[in-house]
Amino acid sequence: MSNPSAATATTRTGVAWFWLMVALFAHTGWGAYPVLARYLQTISHLPSMAILTLGNALALLVYLPFAYRYIDRTVWRTPIIWLFALVVSVRAMTNLTSARFTLAIYVQLITLLTPLIVALLSKLFFHERLPPLTLPAIGFSLIGSVLLMSSDLHRGAVLQLTTSDLIGIAIALVSACALALYMILVPRATAAGQVRAEAMLLIQLIALTITCGAMSMLLGEQWQQFTVIGYVDWLVFAAFVIFVLLGANLGQIVALRQLGAPLVSSTMGWRLISALGLAALLLGEQLQNGWQILGAMIVVATITVYVRRQYRV
Repeated sequence: MSNPSAATATTRTGVAWFWLMVALFAHTGWGAYPVLARYLQTISHLPSMAILTLGNALALLVYLPFAYRYIDRTVWRTPIIWLFALVVSVRAMTNLTSARFTLAIYVQLITLLTPLIVALLSKLFFHERLPPLTLPAIGFSLIGSVLLMSSDLHRGAVLQLTTSDLIGIAIALVSACALALYMILVPRATAAGQVRAEAMLLIQLIALTITCGAMSMLLGEQWQQFTVIGYVDWLVFAAFVIFVLLGANLGQIVALRQLGAPLVSSTMGWRLISALGLAALLLGEQLQNGWQILGAMIVVATITVYVRRQYRV
């Protein structure tokens, strides 16, 4: 006779693996974000804010029929929601713009450091204690980042960055700080205001459509470029909307609900791996030497161990 408890355990394991695949799908989407953003801005030559406006508007049209029931009118009277809308707008604008100036893998590298920035901002603004191993993790991450951004290390050439790279990295750092604030605000908003994660995503799409649209008008962006791009450009834009703005967001929401933050966060290193692979395929941007590969491995390992250790304590 079959063992019911063994069958149940097998089923649960299968379900857990399914949701882990969903989490990796979401991380793959976020890893692809700077690659697709860089392609659309530097190869398709689409205006930055126009990309965000149209992309989020299309995602909103698809998502709204399924999510409107999660919105309570009282949510708009919650002050933290307006702060959330501001932070998510800054995050999106800077994240996309940074990819215009520097390599997609550099943008994703900075984003991967977000858990460390969360710890520092939590201590600065909320006087929380730094999690264990935060300072060593910062040290190892800096070493890995220097190696990843260096070339011809055996000849003494380190950090051969152009002015454009420095601008992009600076914008990416601002974006990572905004993402860290986002990660700090979301739990407080969902707990204090009883706002569901689905509602938070809907608010995010609405905020980005409005703010990015207004910014596009202020900058006088020329939307005519959308009428002259080719089918490959449209495929990349469709992937950006469906795979990232909708897929990665929804995948992250359901994975967090099913697996919890510790397991989902501990696999963040996959974002850099997916960015490296897609950047090589789509943009021809790839690591040039063993030192850069070592740097990427150090950063991924450091962040993975740090996050797992943080949630274990």
